[in-house]
Amino acid sequence: MRETIMGSLALSRVDVLDQPAPSIAGEVARIAREQLAPLAAGIDDGSVYPVEVLRKFGEVGAWGSHVPHEGPADLRCAIQAMAAIGEVCGATAFMAWCQNTLVWYAANSTNMKLAKRFGDAFSTGRVLGGTGLSNPMKSFFGIEKLKLKGRKVEGGYIVRGALPWVSNLGPDHYFGTIFEREDDQGTANGEPGTVMFLADCSDPAITLTPCKPFLAMDGTGTYGVQFRDVFVPDELILADPAGPFVKKIRAGFILLQAGMALGLIKDCINIMGEVDGPLGHINRYLPQQPVHFGDLAAEIEAETMALARDPYNEEETYWRKVIALRLRAGEASVAAAHAAMLHCGARGYLMSHRAQRRLREAYFVAIVTPATKQLRKMLADS
Repeated sequence: MRETIMGSLALSRVDVLDQPAPSIAGEVARIAREQLAPLAAGIDDGSVYPVEVLRKFGEVGAWGSHVPHEGPADLRCAIQAMAAIGEVCGATAFMAWCQNTLVWYAANSTNMKLAKRFGDAFSTGRVLGGTGLSNPMKSFFGIEKLKLKGRKVEGGYIVRGALPWVSNLGPDHYFGTIFEREDDQGTANGEPGTVMFLADCSDPAITLTPCKPFLAMDGTGTYGVQFRDVFVPDELILADPAGPFVKKIRAGFILLQAGMALGLIKDCINIMGEVDGPLGHINRYLPQQPVHFGDLAAEIEAETMALARDPYNEEETYWRKVIALRLRAGEASVAAAHAAMLHCGARGYLMSHRAQRRLREAYFVAIVTPATKQLRKMLADS
């Protein structure tokens, strides 16, 4: 039943989704160069939230290629498109990941009404949004406690609490997150019951509060979100209980982040190449050269593409490979951006030079959930 509905949603999308993956990534790269590049500095300093460009990416298929078709799912095209965005702007690549995860949640939900209502809207970019799983992902690995609480009422749940940072939001956006049931005795192993749902930012009981300025990427639509006894109808429930659903979507959630890293690393290689003419005679004494990061990026991309073919793989060895890859991608991002700064020298220290923006964006890749320290904990615990 679910496959039939998702299949019909896929057929109702624009024909571009039937094109081979490189054509989607190519169109995304063209839009990124022509329309996103002029906005990158404004997105970085928080004066621009690129809503029209995000919708344009959706129109050419950037948000819909990873929707499951008759069962299997393939994340490769989505990652390639995100990498193309990331070569121009790391902040927008992060928003692309937020949108892609929102699509991933709806596409994998067994709530048929929700899938039918939102599947096409999310995947084409007509409706934008993000993911509020930072706190839940930390809670599942013993780092934090769930910040949202909910209780069952007729026709849905009442949810209260607050999330400190949720991105790619606006007054007409949606995002997926999880609450802990207060009226439940928990699961068979004694853990609290959890429910995953879509939050509607237009609900008057949901308040979006702008965050304090960040080091970078201020134009990502990031807010603190307050839930004041929000009624969440059954039509917005993604999964109840949330545990098995999270286990199904977790590899995709993490693998999609590789697109942010790959795009950033590739542009850091470009930056090093751009200063080779005037500074190559002295830069050759630096231990890390563009060719080293070219080889590293190729290795990470090849492993990413191999894992992205099968995001539903339930083997523990596969899960460990996903975690290890994400850890490597984050560390490689910081190393590449650091090298680009050293290759640029003083010119890279100017606020007008993108090398310093790339360094600030790279740290975000390393600390966004799951952060470097969480990934290391996950590997140690698995």
